[in-house]
Amino acid sequence: MDTDPIEIPSDIRDAIVRHAIAGLPNEACGVLAGSDGQIVHFFPMTNADESPLTYRLEATEQLRVWNEIDDKGWEVRGIVHSHTHTEAYPSETDVRQAFLPDAWYVLVSLLDRERPAIRGFSIRDGDVLEREVVIR
Repeated sequence: MDTDPIEIPSDIRDAIVRHAIAGLPNEACGVLAGSDGQIVHFFPMTNADESPLTYRLEATEQLRVWNEIDDKGWEVRGIVHSHTHTEAYPSETDVRQAFLPDAWYVLVSLLDRERPAIRGFSIRDGDVLEREVVIR
């Protein structure tokens, strides 16, 4: 499993945090896209679960986003979601539903809403590896 840091541009980090806060009281979710290992765009998406405890990318939006990523020659770099009242660490449900083994899983904790915490992980075959997140 790759252990290089996950580099997130500061404007994308800001968009992720805004989306997470706007999604309250439910978890928020989205997709990070890019190429050559770089994140170049964040797609905020609807949490189809409409739940403070779980998330699911809305299927129609997911298809549209996947098509746009393909059209631009990008790749899915990561899946983002928020935890409304717990730390930014994958839950058992998150691990079970990690459907892209080569993607990063970026979690935003809103436990302290004044200072949301962002952490990144690789999840493959049920194994969770924390990745350093660098905001640039």
